[in-house]
Amino acid sequence: MIDMARFRLRSVEATTRPETSPACDALVRAGRGDQAAFADVYDLTSASAYGIVLHIVRDPSIAEEITQEVYVEVWRLAPRFSPDKGTAKAWINTLAHRRAVDRVRSEQARRNREERDAQREAATTVPSTAEVVEDELDAEQVRAALEGLTDAQREAVSLAYYDGYTYREVAALLDVAEGTIKTRIRDGLKRLRTNLGDPHDE
Repeated sequence: MIDMARFRLRSVEATTRPETSPACDALVRAGRGDQAAFADVYDLTSASAYGIVLHIVRDPSIAEEITQEVYVEVWRLAPRFSPDKGTAKAWINTLAHRRAVDRVRSEQARRNREERDAQREAATTVPSTAEVVEDELDAEQVRAALEGLTDAQREAVSLAYYDGYTYREVAALLDVAEGTIKTRIRDGLKRLRTNLGDPHDE
């Protein structure tokens, strides 16, 4: 006679035993150091991992870079993989998703830092002498006095005085060393004050 209790037990074991797949088998072998098996893992799962990364970062070249990083991590962590806890594809996709999200957060943090730096730089005060001139002398007289400067001085002073650029920004606009720009602006403002008859320069 058939032992029904044993039959039912075998049926339960068959239904609860985790299914294996080529990717799972290959990943287990890769975890034992089998490089050929790891190549199989890559072939079987990389398209899915890349798709997840691309969906998050939106840039194909960055997605390719991150996907390569993911598979370096897969090779390193392969010994920890257990088919009992899920499929190879799901495990790798989780790694891919996590790394892509980390990259997006890192890039956002970098952009935030750059924006803060730009705001601080924009708030940098243009030479205090220019502020004194602006406060004490008529702007029209200043424009006339600018004609007494050299072309290089006039250009640098105008960008700082009228347009509000910092030393660094003026240097970048004119493609000149920042130290040279500082000298032009300092000398230009000194001559400007002299041309305007500032008693402090007598």
